[in-house]
Amino acid sequence: VAILLGCPAPPFSKHAFSSLVKMSSGVVLEDSIMDKFNEMKLKHTKRFMIFKIDAGKIVLEEEGEKEKTYKDFHEKLPKDQPRFAVVDVAWSTEDGRPQEKLVFIAWSPDDCGVKQKMLYASSKDAITKKLTGLHKVLQCNDAADIEEDEIIKQVK
Repeated sequence: VAILLGCPAPPFSKHAFSSLVKMSSGVVLEDSIMDKFNEMKLKHTKRFMIFKIDAGKIVLEEEGEKEKTYKDFHEKLPKDQPRFAVVDVAWSTEDGRPQEKLVFIAWSPDDCGVKQKMLYASSKDAITKKLTGLHKVLQCNDAADIEEDEIIKQVK
């Protein structure tokens, strides 16, 4: 195609190019996560799930039962390393009705390494496309972004 358009050929072969595309999509979701997510979504059995990237896979690192709170989730989240999380955020409406919404949080603290940030940023689509039924997808980069009041404000 490049030759037909009068452009020089790319500096790599077609085979090398397809390998680059595969590598850029990169990380895959561990199979068992879908079952746990669907249970959380349909039965509201968990308050949160925290995921990390390990050996090219997104794996479940930590989960909190329904009795746990947002504060428990916040305490489990590493302060200096990126993570993905799904949180069943609970709050009350102005007229007192309880609400719960599933929120995906991409946590990438400003002071973690560039390489880690890039890995998590380029892998976010791999997980959010598979986790259907999320109310919101949020990007959080500092302590203020991840506070419960701020999350609830974003969810409402």
